[in-house]
Amino acid sequence: MPELPEVETTRRGIAPCLLGHRVERLIVRQAQLRWPIAPGLRKHLPGQRIDAVERRAKYLLVHAKAGSALLHLGMSGSLRVLAGDTEAGAHDHVDWQLDDGRILRYTDPRRFGSQLWQAPGTIHPLLAGLGPEPLGDDFDGAHLWRRSRGRRAPVKAYLMDQKIVVGVGNIYAAEALFAAGIHPNRAAGSVSLARYQRLVDEVKRILDRAIAHGGTTLRDFISPDGTPGYFEQELFVYGRAGEACKVCGTPIRAVVLGQRSTFYCPHCQR
Repeated sequence: MPELPEVETTRRGIAPCLLGHRVERLIVRQAQLRWPIAPGLRKHLPGQRIDAVERRAKYLLVHAKAGSALLHLGMSGSLRVLAGDTEAGAHDHVDWQLDDGRILRYTDPRRFGSQLWQAPGTIHPLLAGLGPEPLGDDFDGAHLWRRSRGRRAPVKAYLMDQKIVVGVGNIYAAEALFAAGIHPNRAAGSVSLARYQRLVDEVKRILDRAIAHGGTTLRDFISPDGTPGYFEQELFVYGRAGEACKVCGTPIRAVVLGQRSTFYCPHCQR
């Protein structure tokens, strides 16, 4: 599934092409995504000028006067701005036809993404109760330490809890914990304030760097201009089970935590 850097890369790619333009009509070839395409989107978006394109967690919010489109890429979705006469393929499910003749095309082979609608002055239920953004000032070591008191859950699962902090997915949680020297199975409540501050610093550093590199290359992810991300070459533990740690040479191990594969160095992480 595309993680926060991939979603932010998509936002930065499509926003300049959308801002100030009107959506003249929606061409829906397949309405059954993870949820059916929202009736409000089909009713209210055509004719609207796009005022802003934002990201909240792993969702994209395309704002207009009549409301906001709430987009999620799912496991295999992508958004690209293309010439209006670009022929549609088998998995090109939705086109937003813009007033300059171009289209915003949503492609999703697995159809696990979504295109929903948020009315003005409301918060969509999918966005309600989310924690702070990991790159914002509200996310700091004190926040993680305070919310972790008494928690026995593994710190990796805690870091991936969207009510604690949004958008830190499996890849970047593993990488940040390695960089901070924290074992992913350590109880969240046993991590000190100082170590949580280091973890926060590493989360911010790694996400910033991943965004700058266009995200992590995943099998299904394609950025808006058709090129893959290039952060994969910098991964220290994720997907490297059995390979030598780049810091100490110890073989990287893999375990399953919360039904997700977790990679760590048994020497560098305690």
